[in-house]
Amino acid sequence: MKLEARQIIGKVDKLAPGVRRLLAPNPSIMTGPGTNTYLLGENEVAVIDPGPAIPEHIDAIQENSPAPIRWILVTHTHLDHSPAALPLAKATGAELLGQRPPPGPHQDQTFTPDRELSDGDRLESPEFAVCAIHTPGHASNHLCYLHESLAWIFTGDHVMNGSTVVINPPDGRMSHYLTSLSRVKDLAPEKLAPGHGDLLHDPAKALDHIVTHRLEREARVATVLKSSGGGSLSGLVRTIYDDVDVRMHGLAERSLLAHLIKLSEDKIAREDNGQWYPVKD
Repeated sequence: MKLEARQIIGKVDKLAPGVRRLLAPNPSIMTGPGTNTYLLGENEVAVIDPGPAIPEHIDAIQENSPAPIRWILVTHTHLDHSPAALPLAKATGAELLGQRPPPGPHQDQTFTPDRELSDGDRLESPEFAVCAIHTPGHASNHLCYLHESLAWIFTGDHVMNGSTVVINPPDGRMSHYLTSLSRVKDLAPEKLAPGHGDLLHDPAKALDHIVTHRLEREARVATVLKSSGGGSLSGLVRTIYDDVDVRMHGLAERSLLAHLIKLSEDKIAREDNGQWYPVKD
């Protein structure tokens, strides 16, 4: 993932009037440089994705907020995005906004929103208005947030800079992801502010690149499935993801499964007892 020279853990970057970014200290192979926490506003502050429950990061959010924190918005409840929401709300009295977590061990079950957001719901203050966009795919409860006056979209893990997003069934759905990407493009944002990595200054190009990459991978899955006659996930991943480090093949299997499920929805693939086969013409 791309990391600006000035983007340093614990240091606030002012990206636009009333928009600040604070990088959480959780760099990893999955999070890149770390999770981006955004602070909106000058007189009343909304926090987007407070990140993991790391005490020094929770302290840094409060120390670098220019005004009282009134709202905490969560894009989704994966463990690198939302666990700090509850302790930050307890410390500040802020209102929690987002969607409840689906079942699963990789979901933050501590997150219970005070206000559950649906597609099109808005948060308004005298300084800014933010509109929730339901973007399932990476997670069924994933929301992006459109800053209406800037025309920026805060994308959480729907779009990241410098890395593709893992689509992990059953909660993750490739067909939903592709539809959600098209929806974000249709909104014609000026910039994308991702949950990991730097701002994306050409949203249409970035979104087209992601869709093209996913469809090319899908076509490769279908071709390999047809030429090989089928196989298991672990067998197919070695051929289909031969451009990916073998140490990442465990994660690649999850995205491969998402592609296969979409192909089964399209009547191109079928599963039988853990083996995947092409559907005969």
